Amino acid sequence: MLIDTYGRVATDLRVSLTDRCNLRCTYCMPEEGLQWLAKPDLLTDDEIVRLIRIAVTDLGVTEVRFTGGEPLLRPGLVGIVERCAALEPRPRMSLTTNGIGLKRTATALKAAGLDRVNVSLDTLRPDVFKTLTRRDRHRDVLDGMAAAREAGLTPVKVNAVLMPGLNEDEAPDLLAWAIEQGYELRFIEQMPLDAQHGWKRDGMITAGDILESLRTRFDLAPEGAGERGSAPAERWTVDGGPHTVGVIASVTRPFCRACDRTRLTADGQVRTCLFATEETDLRAALRSDAGDAAVAELWRKAMWGKKAGSGLDDPGFLQPDRPMSAIGG
Repeated sequence: MLIDTYGRVATDLRVSLTDRCNLRCTYCMPEEGLQWLAKPDLLTDDEIVRLIRIAVTDLGVTEVRFTGGEPLLRPGLVGIVERCAALEPRPRMSLTTNGIGLKRTATALKAAGLDRVNVSLDTLRPDVFKTLTRRDRHRDVLDGMAAAREAGLTPVKVNAVLMPGLNEDEAPDLLAWAIEQGYELRFIEQMPLDAQHGWKRDGMITAGDILESLRTRFDLAPEGAGERGSAPAERWTVDGGPHTVGVIASVTRPFCRACDRTRLTADGQVRTCLFATEETDLRAALRSDAGDAAVAELWRKAMWGKKAGSGLDDPGFLQPDRPMSAIGG
């Protein structure tokens, strides 16, 4: 069990498979990209599967989310999913992606055992997409989402970040479109995880702003308090249901008290929080021939030291040195 001093138990593992990405989203990285991790520093497929096996069989993890960077850029992804689907007990498995490679891989991922996908899409306008991501791949994302839906990787969840002066007016249009397509929409507040460290609280589009915009077109009713559990998104029923919309308000409405996540970077570091400034090196343990019990104990100790909250509201808050692409979403 991965328990911390506040009684929270981590059962949801986020695994970053690569720090590389084929987009250059303005809220994540500069146009020229980043200094990527060297291949020897990355966990191998065998090491990833071994750590997931330890998490599932020894530490009580029941859900695994593959992230990046862009996880579809990982050559061995389908094999990793297939091997993890064979674990006992079998974890629920999902993947967070920009969707560009889904048209090509959705069927194989479903056959391997992946349960569902989250796809990032911030705008319905191809020109705005090109400005936000610095790539002209809007149609590829839409086609990838459709392929995931047809393959049965459902529910397909859509993650959208609203940025001032770019797509801040699109919340109602995105929700109407998601309902029409049968997708589940989640808005995410922009977080201080960009490589440029250019994030500013002043001027960011908040959960309150998003809900105010949505209510210009839709009637929203909050779900009951017991419905949320440890989920990061607050959810509202739309026009009486059955459709819902969620808002992940990590900055203005943090949900740290119910957090059940543990995170593994592409180079084998345990992170207790997206905003953590400390990491625990499991890769070194694996490569020094440590047994499963020793690796599990390192992981337990790391999670035992998890802080009460993200620290975003602390006057001395420091943005993590590693950007989102390196630590996983």
